[in-house]
Amino acid sequence: MDRRQITARLEKLVRNNRFTIAISFPLIGVFLLVSGREGLIPEWLAFNPYLLVFAVTVMALPLIAGIAPIIDRKAAFGLFLLVLFTWAIELTGVTYHIPYGEFSYQRDLGPMLPGDLAPFFSGEIPWALPIFYFPILLNGYLLAVLMLGDRSDSLYIRYPVVVALVIMLDLILDPGAVSLNFWEWNHPTELLGWDDPGIYYGVPVMNYLGWVVSGSIAVGLIHFSFDHEKIKTRLSECEFFLDDLINFAIFWGLVNLYFGNWAAFALTLVILTVLYRADWFDFAGIGTSNQSVSR
Repeated sequence: MDRRQITARLEKLVRNNRFTIAISFPLIGVFLLVSGREGLIPEWLAFNPYLLVFAVTVMALPLIAGIAPIIDRKAAFGLFLLVLFTWAIELTGVTYHIPYGEFSYQRDLGPMLPGDLAPFFSGEIPWALPIFYFPILLNGYLLAVLMLGDRSDSLYIRYPVVVALVIMLDLILDPGAVSLNFWEWNHPTELLGWDDPGIYYGVPVMNYLGWVVSGSIAVGLIHFSFDHEKIKTRLSECEFFLDDLINFAIFWGLVNLYFGNWAAFALTLVILTVLYRADWFDFAGIGTSNQSVSR
């Protein structure tokens, strides 16, 4: 079986299960994790690290199937560099509290990578961290292309918009993750007088300043890895390419709604509105022909 056959089968799998991946999986995930957090079901089941990695991987299948046909040698090398960067920046964060502030993982998100395997590092991070991190970067890029249209052809416009959207996605993710006790910030950044543990639903401003730095580098690696025209064309042809962003918004939107993280919840409504107006919910029978954002 060659690469084309594999990608074709993966596309067929995703296409035939769009509702399950985009809608059902996040709804079940919210039920399990919130129930576990509230003590209604055993935490070993709700927060099973291997189940978490499996679920996130399934939810990322639309992105994987969407991007796979345009991965060439340069893209593969760029993604390899991005994997190394993802691990390195996270190990730097848990060891030296730079650039995100002093935080630590409270739950195992899959098998954990001990920092002492590498010189000058300590603490633990998930081996599967790239599976959690890459979708944020790629979804930020795709959302920028969707919103900007032909204006996304300009690197000077596209690049800062992608970085801003990546940070926006983290403004949604981090409050929900803190509420689910995935990780927490331990101390304030006293030099700047920020409150402990963070003024934004338990997340310090330092974290988002760090995301400006790390996000800019990571987005740069995405731009290095992929040809913009190929991504733009693929987005126009692949009807499920943004389904991962749909399940992201549904999952974290409901988590933030439950825990009263209202600003984060409002941001998910913005994303879902953009996707709805661009008719990306057609598979669920709630599409619209009145598109203000063209695919």
